[in-house]
Amino acid sequence: MPAGSTGAVERAAGGVLYRRATAGLEICVVHRPRYDDWSLPKGKLSDGEPPLVAAAREVEEETGTAGIPQLRLPDVDYPLPGGRPKNVAFWLMRAGSDGPVRDTDEVDELAWLPLEEAAARLTYADERDLLAHVAALPPVTAVIALVRHGRAGERKKWAGRDELRPIDPVGAKQADRIADLLTPLRPRRLVAAPPLRCAQTLEPLAAALGGQPIVRDSAVAEPPSPDRLPARLAAARSRLAELRAHERVVVCSQGKLMPQLLASLHGDDATERFRTPKGDGWLLTWSGDRLLGASRL
Repeated sequence: MPAGSTGAVERAAGGVLYRRATAGLEICVVHRPRYDDWSLPKGKLSDGEPPLVAAAREVEEETGTAGIPQLRLPDVDYPLPGGRPKNVAFWLMRAGSDGPVRDTDEVDELAWLPLEEAAARLTYADERDLLAHVAALPPVTAVIALVRHGRAGERKKWAGRDELRPIDPVGAKQADRIADLLTPLRPRRLVAAPPLRCAQTLEPLAAALGGQPIVRDSAVAEPPSPDRLPARLAAARSRLAELRAHERVVVCSQGKLMPQLLASLHGDDATERFRTPKGDGWLLTWSGDRLLGASRL
């Protein structure tokens, strides 16, 4: 912990919420009467709440607009008045549906401003720096959440065909978590590798989206043998390129493909940093053919 800081880090999350206007991007900034400041919408995490879920919740509560997460942005860190450190995780979010501001105690005014005017309105330099980072980004064209299926017991204890092995109670909870994380993404397509456990992992998300169908696709399944990995990687990369046309997609894959696929997308041979626990995943963001970011969910 840095010198002079006291207590555990207070964690919060928020968003750079934008919409496209004739003159370019407009950013939503909010006025907080408690502090008499202008800031980006954000707030503290509830107990056990994932930062991405908190960010989407806080943005909608403070602005009345549902934000569609697109890209994990740099965190903002600063000390609170008593010296306790605070960390705020931010996502770039495109404006979705509008509604009333729900947190009227926290926010009494909001403004949609061109990017430069929004930066000038903000009270805090670190949030102005965040908008400078956003200003330098190319347009986001596609977001794909790549997740690994939930826990499905032990293969050696399953007597049937392995592709029919179902998720277990822990895997069911992991599937519910994935639904909580990715419902704000409003995916237009759900794709699962053929094993039952992959489709089951996406079922709570599909239900939350009103019964969206889950498409089975062998291109995102792990290969049947190590020597088939290069061909499967090529097929998976090609399929992801096609899926980017749908703009927002969730893909459920498997552990013997995902690290290699993620490393391949990064042009990296080091797969270790891309190992993904069951029930976890990544948010992948593209501008055209360029991968802008890959952040863990």
